[in-house]
Order: sequence, then C-alpha cells, then structure tokens
Amino acid sequence: MGTGRRHQRDTRDRIRLCEHALVSGERDLVQLLATMRPVVRAGEFVFVSSTAPPSVPSLATIAEDEGTTYVLDRTDADTLGLHYDFVAGWITLQVHSSLAAVGLTAAVSGALTEAGISCNVLAGFYHDHLLVPIDRLADALAALTALNHSTGHGVPSVMP
Repeated sequence: MGTGRRHQRDTRDRIRLCEHALVSGERDLVQLLATMRPVVRAGEFVFVSSTAPPSVPSLATIAEDEGTTYVLDRTDADTLGLHYDFVAGWITLQVHSSLAAVGLTAAVSGALTEAGISCNVLAGFYHDHLLVPIDRLADALAALTALNHSTGHGVPSVMP
C-alpha cells in the first residue's frame, strides 16, 4: 500500500477514535431499555420562568427567547413566592446513555403516552431525566418498569 493511502487510513482511524471518545455512553436501544433502571428522585419539582435567576439553586436551567426556565424544588419556589402551574415527580434513568443514542426518548415517551402520562424530558451528559405529573409518578414508574421488564431486566428504585 502506498504512503498516501496508509496516511488516509491512519487519519480515518484517528478520526473514528476521536469520535468514539467524544460520544460516550450506551447507544444500543435494546441495551438501553434493558438497563435503564428508573429511579425516583425524592421531592416535588416545578418549572418557573424568570428574567433573573432565583436566589435558590436551580436543578436545571433552559434559556429560551421568552425568558429562562428554571426547574426548582417546589418548597424553594413556594418560599420565594414564584408562580408555577405544574408539579412534577422526577425519574432518572440510571443507564449512561449516549447523547447520540437513537430511540430511548421515543420508547420511554411511547410507554408513558400509552398510560396517558405527560412527560418533560431533560437530557444530561450521563442520564435522561423525566419529569412527570406528581400525581402520576407511581403510574409512570409502573409503565417504565413494564417497558424495562419487556427486555427481561430491571427493577426500579427510589433515590434518597
């Protein structure tokens, strides 16, 4: 093989290694569903919108054209007198999912849709987080458990 071809192959191999290093986490949908391990985060959570950051820690922040959305502990929002109209329970899928994975959000939202449960999804670097109506938290966990068991694995748990 000529030097030019070898250089091209070496360059392609280095690029593949770099791409793999940049995209960590599980990508295979069957594996993601089999190992998603839904865990309930203790507490009640709300979405508030403000032009100024709240004086309490935000658990998630989303910048939008209309203002910034903050996900806060409900107790903190109540203490500050902040308006909200949705109270959520928080479920974390403990599998380390790749940000490039395809189908996990669709599968999870499909299972929750079948159960008639709304869901707001937040993607973190390591895990996906589902905020569902607090009064449907147990139902959401049951739907996710059924989806998880359909792959033959998993038992949900509760975070302290």
